[in-house]
Amino acid sequence: MFDFSHIHPMLVHFPIALLILGFVAELVGLALKRKFFTDAAFLLLITGALGAVAAVLSGSFAADGLEEAGTLKQAVETHEGAAELAMWLAIIAGAFRLTLVMAKKYAGSLRYVSAVLFLVAVLAVARAGYYGGELVFKHAAGVTFQLG
Repeated sequence: MFDFSHIHPMLVHFPIALLILGFVAELVGLALKRKFFTDAAFLLLITGALGAVAAVLSGSFAADGLEEAGTLKQAVETHEGAAELAMWLAIIAGAFRLTLVMAKKYAGSLRYVSAVLFLVAVLAVARAGYYGGELVFKHAAGVTFQLG
């Protein structure tokens, strides 16, 4: 039978990849002044923010299946807090960029403000991913052992 806690590990890689690749596209677009890259960065930011929402929601379901106590409980709470912060920062960065694009104000110093918000979201996602990796590789959270 399918275990819904398996959805989280399948989804978490999307916001990580989309947001990091989007930020790289943002840097290239700013450096080369190419609309293609800034447009790609915008789409990757929006889809990465949506992916972060899906990852956080699926993570909540995955955490429900864990027996949390002691250091595992603290590690889960640290990861949850980091993931929620990353999600909100990605949403804020995406909403700010969307507002600029819709108002046709994505120019000048506002482009750099948007890029800084994007960077902060990417760093937050990397931090959440680090704590998620610790859950699996240090605490064996969600790992099933089978003998024989």
